[in-house]
Amino acid sequence: MNPNARCGVYGKRRRPAQIHHGVNLIDGEKNMSEGIIEPSAYPQPREFEIMRPEYSEMEDGDFRAVITVSPFSVKGESRTEAGARRAALYEAEKNYRSYHPKYRVRNPYPDTFLDREGTKWSRVPAAKRNEMGDYRFVDANDEEDFADIEFMLLWDVRPGDADSA
Repeated sequence: MNPNARCGVYGKRRRPAQIHHGVNLIDGEKNMSEGIIEPSAYPQPREFEIMRPEYSEMEDGDFRAVITVSPFSVKGESRTEAGARRAALYEAEKNYRSYHPKYRVRNPYPDTFLDREGTKWSRVPAAKRNEMGDYRFVDANDEEDFADIEFMLLWDVRPGDADSA
């Protein structure tokens, strides 16, 4: 749309498209330094963060959190309600990426940290994540093991103190 184009009986100039927080409300596009993002009906992940989850306890004692931004919903499962919420929010990130391939999913964990039980976790290099997992840790038997972020959320792994890494 040419903002200098004349239209109507009086030959007035068209108003440029309405812009709200960087989004062209008429065309539904967002101009960013990486390029233009296609519009989609799927809500942004941050919209799920402000919604209150519905919790249910499963037969095995774990919890399920369902967060809905109508008509979409995400669910997460973990040993605690808080962990289930974090798992659901991570699912929202991954779902949003499926609609917007250029979107970078936010990692819910720092690259290196100590959890509340004193276990040290460190991020696996990107080239090895498909075969090993996202994080490396040493278990109670002093054996090295690996886990994906989804399992860490299921197990409700949380960093201990912010200063512990």
